[in-house]
Amino acid sequence: MSAKSKSKLPQLTAQEIQQNYSNLQSDLQALASKIGELEQEAEEHSLVLSTLNETLAQEPDRKCFRLIGGVLVERTVKDVVPALQTNQDGIRKVISALTDQYKTKEEDFESFKRDYNIRQAS
Repeated sequence: MSAKSKSKLPQLTAQEIQQNYSNLQSDLQALASKIGELEQEAEEHSLVLSTLNETLAQEPDRKCFRLIGGVLVERTVKDVVPALQTNQDGIRKVISALTDQYKTKEEDFESFKRDYNIRQAS
């Protein structure tokens, strides 16, 4: 790193650097946790959809129950499958967006560590 690029960095105290490092690290952990949670939810949707698709082929008017906002509602399989598919697609889009956000945040974190010469203690 040249002397010019070092001078462009804001002068932070050791405490401010440590605080920024901790904030970036906790942001990354929060994003990773949310991505994991949504991936699990998408997997549950896949499992339910695979079961309901078999039923849809044999008995499309069969009753099924769905929890919506804490209320259990009775529907038919043919009504529920499209809604679940839409939900699953939405969850996958959110996962993709969060993954991109995670990658950007991770690059910022690595850049911060490089700029302030931070290394993990071993």
